[in-house]
Amino acid sequence: MRLIELRPEALLHRYRQHGSYTDCYYMDVPRLVSFKEYVATFYTTSLFKIERHILALLACRPSSDAGALELAGGMSSNFAVWSVEDRKPDQLLLRDFLGRTRSWLMAEPLDARATRLYFGSAVVPLSHSSEGVASFGFAFHAFHGFHHLYTKALMSAARSRLAGTSSEHP
Repeated sequence: MRLIELRPEALLHRYRQHGSYTDCYYMDVPRLVSFKEYVATFYTTSLFKIERHILALLACRPSSDAGALELAGGMSSNFAVWSVEDRKPDQLLLRDFLGRTRSWLMAEPLDARATRLYFGSAVVPLSHSSEGVASFGFAFHAFHGFHHLYTKALMSAARSRLAGTSSEHP
């Protein structure tokens, strides 16, 4: 997984333009992966199921693998604590129920044998100073390092399944 500058055509880019924190990671998978397959796989890995379980307990918003498949296929606009804010055939932008964070996924074929998969996040500032400086709050700064490690772990889990090197199944 590599951290890179957010692409201008990314649905998440609108948040970068308005002072939110954004990040963008990518990974290459040595086969063609459809966008639907990427989203379904990302949200059904064992690691993400732990997050889903925690969110069900803390936010009273349960989710399932079937719900992840419906989200991936465009048949649902809600999943766990997220709702679809925007969607394109190769991208999905999700908004958390509190409105503070966004998650973004995108798939791009590189050639006939490989796909580049993206994952990014946005955090909307709590406020702006009179000089326009964004304030994100204590939790943002306290968990920032963990966020990057966790993003890499989630992407690694998805890549392992998509590349066929994991025994995990959705």
